[in-house]
Amino acid sequence: MSLRIGFGIDFHQLVEGRDLWIGGVQIPHHKGALGHSDADVLLHAICDGLLGALALGDIGMHFPNTDPAYKNIDSKFLLQKCFELVQARGYRVVNVDSSVCLEQPKIKKYSDQMRVVIAGILNITVDDVSVKATTTEKMGFAGREEGLVAYANVLLEK
Repeated sequence: MSLRIGFGIDFHQLVEGRDLWIGGVQIPHHKGALGHSDADVLLHAICDGLLGALALGDIGMHFPNTDPAYKNIDSKFLLQKCFELVQARGYRVVNVDSSVCLEQPKIKKYSDQMRVVIAGILNITVDDVSVKATTTEKMGFAGREEGLVAYANVLLEK
């Protein structure tokens, strides 16, 4: 048995006029994340965790923000493509532990939906996906509601 651990992190600005997608779930809010894709900070962090566990670089190498093919793309598609790379190398996802950091909106009531989406894509059970949320107690860019950040750890097994 071979185990690989990966860590992912992603940041996005929050701006008026964009939808807010976190963990594959649209969250009602007056601001959304700014990015080339749908800017789903949580799915991007998980993608980076999967890619990092296999030493395959980062999400920007695989889905560059200069490529028009990825303009406004659904990040669930990006996560699926990263998972296919995991499978192609003979690994499976054991679990995902993640945290989203933002002041507003509160996302706890959406976290179970996020877990279902992520588990479905990664072919694991909902009990194998953790989605936590925290604030920065009004400090820094997240505390001023200028942006948000997500962190993800993934464990792979061959």
